[in-house]
Amino acid sequence: MSNQKEVAVIGAGLAGCEAAWQLGSRGIPVVLYEMRPTVMTPAHQTGQFAELVCSNSLKSREITNAHGLLKAELKLAGSIIVQSAEEQAVPAGSALAVDRLLFASAVEERIKNCPHIRRQNEEVTDITALQQDYSRVILATGPLSSDTISQSLRRILNDEGLFFYDAIAPVVYTESVNMKIAFKASRYGKGDADYINCPMNREEYERLIIGLRQAEKMPFRDFEQAKHFEGCLPVEVMAERGMETLSYGPMKPVGLRDPRTGEQPWAVLQLRQENRNGELVNLVGCQTRMRWGEQKRLFQEVPGLENCEFARMGSMHRNTYINAPLHLSSNLELKNHKGIYLAGQITGVEGYVESAAMGMWVAMNIQSEIKGDGVPEADAQTMLGALVNYLMTASPDNFQPMNSNFGLLRDSGEKRPRNKKERRRLVAEQALHRWQNLLDRIHWPVA
Repeated sequence: MSNQKEVAVIGAGLAGCEAAWQLGSRGIPVVLYEMRPTVMTPAHQTGQFAELVCSNSLKSREITNAHGLLKAELKLAGSIIVQSAEEQAVPAGSALAVDRLLFASAVEERIKNCPHIRRQNEEVTDITALQQDYSRVILATGPLSSDTISQSLRRILNDEGLFFYDAIAPVVYTESVNMKIAFKASRYGKGDADYINCPMNREEYERLIIGLRQAEKMPFRDFEQAKHFEGCLPVEVMAERGMETLSYGPMKPVGLRDPRTGEQPWAVLQLRQENRNGELVNLVGCQTRMRWGEQKRLFQEVPGLENCEFARMGSMHRNTYINAPLHLSSNLELKNHKGIYLAGQITGVEGYVESAAMGMWVAMNIQSEIKGDGVPEADAQTMLGALVNYLMTASPDNFQPMNSNFGLLRDSGEKRPRNKKERRRLVAEQALHRWQNLLDRIHWPVA
């Protein structure tokens, strides 16, 4: 086949390898670009494909866990990442953890032996220039995308909606908030009661501030030194500025009255709806670098959150990603620049398996376009579809990256058991059934 029919994949991380493998193994010619080891990132240690730079864990295997369900869906679709991880697993209880070097080698060996994948060891500096030689371009350069490729993407997006630093607030399941204490209201009763408010008296508020100051924080790595913008300061940094900083900032109680007392609280931690179905809410203004255990301990001391269940912990780190609801179509193609697709964390997902899932989704869509098979639709009752649906429907004004969690799944409306584990097992089984139906519908044989 001519170059015009080849697909270019930029970046041989988890998403890029997944996309390249799924296309190449189905006879669609791919050129996989990787700049390492010629040009290294601050985090990578080798030039291997699919190098894991943080943890060696791909999280739970259990389908009653959202990460386990996502892996099960990917396995049904023939994921190179999940298959290689299972082959190179090390003991880790119910989690899927791997020997990093053996895992990367296994992925790279499969890529190397695929006759329809050609490797190109060079740094791509201009995304649009590749479109002259390839039918489609998939950008899968990850959270540490080089400055040159980031600037190329920024030009495509007209300098709008490309982020280089994560400031993520914790997200909790709405049903776990104690509404006997928390209350729905907007300040001064204006508009709808869009926020859930957790009221604090002076003692409770000051105890939280002291805890935030004393909490153990995650250190910055050398290449991601703190870049604190006034609009997204870590909550602990605001606490260190003074006892009343938060009560005059994101926790100000002005215009709110606690229905239990009829009085204005000393401070209020507000929760804002995170997804369209309302099953998730985020802690407004609480982006943080505290360790996860500290986050859970401190935020569960806030009245109304004593039994809250976390869907995502807060974090702040260097991360290149786009404002997905603003720029991406459901096939992960740029709305304003056809032929350029995104995959991996740059789309606005968080996590190893989530990144690979976006590589899978791009490949499924491109394969369907090229072969003329049925177009896959993002089924929000599957975990992968729910992630794609989140990217499409999250608020572009408050967009933050998301990992897989059950709060993203669309409710089928069926009656479920009260026991949470049993309820999630049934939801997961239904998701896997629906996912298999989708694979059958688009004629997706496992490679």
